[in-house]
Amino acid sequence: MANRPRPTAPKRRRMLFWAALALVVTAAVAGGLGLRQWLFQRWPVTPPSIQRVTIAPGTGVGQIALQLEQAGVIGDADRFVSLARWREAAQKIKAGEYEFVKAATPVEILDRLVAGDVVKIRITIPEGFTLREIAARVEAAGIGSAEQFRKAATDPVRLKKLGIPGPSLEGYLFPETYIVNSTTTTAEIVRAMVFQFERQLTPALLAAARARGLDRHQLVTLASIVQKEAGSEAEMPLIAGVFHNRLRKGMRLQADPTVIYGIAGFDGNLTRRHLETPTPYNTYTRAGLPPGPIASPGLAALKAAAEPASTAALYFVARGDGRHEFNATLEAHNRAVNTFQRRGR
Repeated sequence: MANRPRPTAPKRRRMLFWAALALVVTAAVAGGLGLRQWLFQRWPVTPPSIQRVTIAPGTGVGQIALQLEQAGVIGDADRFVSLARWREAAQKIKAGEYEFVKAATPVEILDRLVAGDVVKIRITIPEGFTLREIAARVEAAGIGSAEQFRKAATDPVRLKKLGIPGPSLEGYLFPETYIVNSTTTTAEIVRAMVFQFERQLTPALLAAARARGLDRHQLVTLASIVQKEAGSEAEMPLIAGVFHNRLRKGMRLQADPTVIYGIAGFDGNLTRRHLETPTPYNTYTRAGLPPGPIASPGLAALKAAAEPASTAALYFVARGDGRHEFNATLEAHNRAVNTFQRRGR
């Protein structure tokens, strides 16, 4: 057999070049296919079926990717970081608590993080709640502590800025359902509640209150008493009318809820001794309105205090069925008290 001529050096270099290029192209194609497969692969969330991942404010994309990988939400932290940077989303991920239930692609997961699709927390504040009760409700929802909430609601700088002549935001935290997330602070919730209060207390309501001799703080204070006394919204204007009549005549309001508010550690049993113990909130021993609100009034109570019903009544007593008996004279009131107290016994 004749020997084949050996390729020259330039030809060998060309052959090596094309072989190397073929290897690079093959690797690139394989890598591209692998990356494409990874991008569109839905990673099943590992047991338990619901995974929650909390991203703290200021967390870098690398740490976020590791958290997701450790939770079984994604399969490759490094590739997720590359994806986030390629899409210029590394700095756009929102902090908060995320819940993962169904399998999702890395692209879908990144989109959720950028959109801030965090777990929502609903906090419902009933009408008539005190600041202390609101603080406890916020703490129970997992948003800070009750003490942190009270601190935010008694901040002297905030009170001065809002023009509130009292030691706290008692009465100015509007009862409503608020939707927050795990990164919401107690101070932010306080601001949201005050903002909602200011939205509800319209110029028309304030003008109606002024026409009856009440400034804003007095209006909120009276509305809070009406809120605590009324068994239904329908009776609020009548109850407010009674209190307006008593204030106009210089009579003491004699409202049990104000007495209770002024008792430290009240045990639920209102006694004669309580009614006779002088405190700033005892409207049996002091004339006029107490120094500030005793709870958060709702819109109906605010409207009733600003626009009370026209009535001659000066007294009311609970009937025991959620309603009240209203009377214009002490004699008729005493008869009603005897009737309904006897029925209660």
